[in-house]
Amino acid sequence: MKELTVGLDERSYPIIIRQGLLDEIGNELQRNPFAKRYGIIADDYVAALFGERLLASLGNNDIEAEMITFAQGEGSKNLATVAELSSRLARSGFDRKDGLLALGGGVTGDITGFVAASYMRSIPFAQIPTTLLAQVDSSVGGKTGVDLPEGKNLVGAFYQPKAVFIDSRILRQLPKSELLNGLAEVIKYGIIYDLDFFKFLEMSLKDILALDLQVLEDVIARCCKIKAAVVEADEKESDLRRILNFGHTIGHAVEAVSDYKLAHGSAVAMGMVAAAELAVLKGILDGREKERIENLIRKFGLPVTIPPEYDRARIQEYLLADKKTIGGKIFFVLPTTIGRVIITDEIEAELIAKVL
Repeated sequence: MKELTVGLDERSYPIIIRQGLLDEIGNELQRNPFAKRYGIIADDYVAALFGERLLASLGNNDIEAEMITFAQGEGSKNLATVAELSSRLARSGFDRKDGLLALGGGVTGDITGFVAASYMRSIPFAQIPTTLLAQVDSSVGGKTGVDLPEGKNLVGAFYQPKAVFIDSRILRQLPKSELLNGLAEVIKYGIIYDLDFFKFLEMSLKDILALDLQVLEDVIARCCKIKAAVVEADEKESDLRRILNFGHTIGHAVEAVSDYKLAHGSAVAMGMVAAAELAVLKGILDGREKERIENLIRKFGLPVTIPPEYDRARIQEYLLADKKTIGGKIFFVLPTTIGRVIITDEIEAELIAKVL
């Protein structure tokens, strides 16, 4: 078991990482309740996999809960889903003494957090991430939101959870594609913040892909520790926290052009390689470092190039619509060496076009 704290004064919260934790969440909420009853928000796929176990854990501790589902996929991450879930809560009589549990991956966590932030002007919630991507990244830090046709995550709020409950064992029940989806975010942490962690990933590649749970817990804990440190220093992304967007500027644009059929992790992997190439072209990153980044991404089974059929002009249009673009200037997070990055808007259009 590992336990970390995201230190945000009165809004601080624990991150609990333990094998089998899903079946013990009722015990945790019995000891540290934050609501009188809970609405469990999950997509229909995750509800079928894990919903009964969570309901049983809560029921065994006499905790009242209701399962509320929506259709699986990024296509549900929109304001219509937020409205429908909020209406379900209202019809069930949820009030400001009640809370939510986000059971699922990044889409579920983002939607649930936004519903919690906005329903009755905010009710509390906790994250129960069921994918590696959500466990190492999106469940921590309080970013919530949904997509618009014009771009990803354009409507949302910073709203911190009351706790994050991570059960590494459930990763063994998910398809390999979900593991790969999260590994892009894992690699990101090494590139932006921690050379030693990057080296650990290079050495532990086989164990991670074999789903060695002890190694995975170490990976998850290290990523959460880095994310917590960044969030504590810059909760609302005014400065340092923007380094967490490494690979996401181009990655989000590629996702949008794919009509969100491309997995987020694959898009981020492509975006990280593209950002490293931009850094080489700008003369701030050694080409050998870029090759090392690309090689690790490739060895983990992630894509390193944007598919040729994706319209480059449309990618550039989405780049300009990105929420990280200010005054028509596109901001990029670029590595200067493995473990260190800078944020810059001084990237010529022709360099972006060349990398794409």
